[in-house]
This record gives sequence, structure tokens and C-alpha cells, in this order.
Amino acid sequence: MNKVMTRTAQRRPGTRPPGRRDPRRPGTTPPRTPAPRTPATRTATPAPAPVPADTAPTGRTAPGVPLPPRPTDLFADRLLAVLSGQRPVHWMLRHTAGRAYDELARLAERGPLRARGVRPVVRDIGYYVPRRGAIEAFARIGAGDQLRAMAFRLEQGPDLRWRCTAVELGGPRAPRTDD
Repeated sequence: MNKVMTRTAQRRPGTRPPGRRDPRRPGTTPPRTPAPRTPATRTATPAPAPVPADTAPTGRTAPGVPLPPRPTDLFADRLLAVLSGQRPVHWMLRHTAGRAYDELARLAERGPLRARGVRPVVRDIGYYVPRRGAIEAFARIGAGDQLRAMAFRLEQGPDLRWRCTAVELGGPRAPRTDD
């Protein structure tokens, strides 16, 4: 089974703004400017040495560049915002497909993740990839000492955008109605 747990303890970068990049301001060193070259002083650039297959780059970004968030993290936060009443249901309209919007509207009517005084947060996320272009995920939602479970399915459309196709909260399932 290819089940993966995500959501580390420090998920988002700190609230501190990025370092200064303006050379006119204190706190930075001015950027180095190379000496101007003339055609007479130009030298041939050496060809890069071949890289052995076992040391080839793995597609990771540079150390200073943050990785884009996973679709499971984005959708867990989006669904939590709707189910806790922080966002309206129609905010998810373009991010859902099929019956998921109707399920979400039905769940949001009851405000199941609204908590008095404590804002609910996503504590942990796990996911399983049953096939390429589909993700089945769950999230543990915490609000104070209360812990809830949320499950959702994401599918990638022909436009390569992820859309939520099913959403459930812990507890008994509602009966399905055929349209």
C-alpha cells in the first residue's frame, strides 16, 4: 500500500519577510558585477562534464526556493475553511466536480467544524494514490481538545487542475440519493 503521511510540524515558512535585496539599503552586500568583456578577451566556456547517472539531479528546487504545496494540503485547508464557516460554500465551486459540491453544501449547512473560541486547524494529512491522477486523502482536524476526521478524493482533470470529487466527515454516512 502506498500510503503517505504529510504535514510536518513546521509547515509554513516563518512570518518574517524575506531578506533585503536592495543594494542601496543597509544590511546587504552590493551585488557583484563582472568586469566588462571585449571580444578579444572572451574565452571559450568549457563544456560541462558528464554527470554519472547515480548523481544526477533529482528535480528538487534550489535550497532557498520553497516547494509548492501539495494538492492534498491545499484542499484540506480549503475544505476546512468552508466547513468551519470561514468561507462560503460557493468559494469551492470551481474546485469541485460531480456530487462533491452538493455533499459539501449539505455538510456546511450544519457547520460541523465550527468551534467556540478555538479556530480549527489541520493537524495531519495522509493520502493514498489509487491510480495516476487520483488521490484519496484524509485529514485530522483539531479544535482545542476535539479531534475530527475528514476524508476527500481529488482527481486531476484534462486541464491538469485538481478537483475535489468527494468529501466526508467522521460519523455516519448520509444516504445517497440518485439524481
